[in-house]
Amino acid sequence: MTNTETAYAAWLATLPRKVMGAGVLFTDVSGDETKVLLVEPTYRDTWGLPGGVVEAGESPRDGAARETLEELGFQIQPGRLLVVDWIAPRPIGGDSVDWMFEGGQLPEGTNIVLQEEELRSWAWCTTEEVAERTHERLARRIANALTAQELGVTFYLENGLQVSGA
Repeated sequence: MTNTETAYAAWLATLPRKVMGAGVLFTDVSGDETKVLLVEPTYRDTWGLPGGVVEAGESPRDGAARETLEELGFQIQPGRLLVVDWIAPRPIGGDSVDWMFEGGQLPEGTNIVLQEEELRSWAWCTTEEVAERTHERLARRIANALTAQELGVTFYLENGLQVSGA
């Protein structure tokens, strides 16, 4: 390495790092109310969307596809980006950025095979059930994603809330 490259690498090492997560919003619109596919993790008390941490060198979209395959047992190409959500630092861990992609409706006959080490169950949930089962920040993110999906837009969020002017 040249002196310039060494100095640049040293400077990069001082920069903050953020964890990124990516999820997929699958919907069922066959009834009177749109329902969202939620999964119940084995490692926490609240439910979530299919998805997880984006690995080093992996794009958020590829991470969402990989996590869907690992967690639910079927392959997809995530659709358009619905929301990007910055999450403020929590007591354990720093701040993070979560990406949510459109999954659309599951084709009839899709066989969900849960990753038993990480997931206990799955369910189609109304927006009321989403609010009851998920962390309030995720419930807000999902509500915004459903609106973005309906309007054909992408929202920038902070802690699940739309930011004025963004």
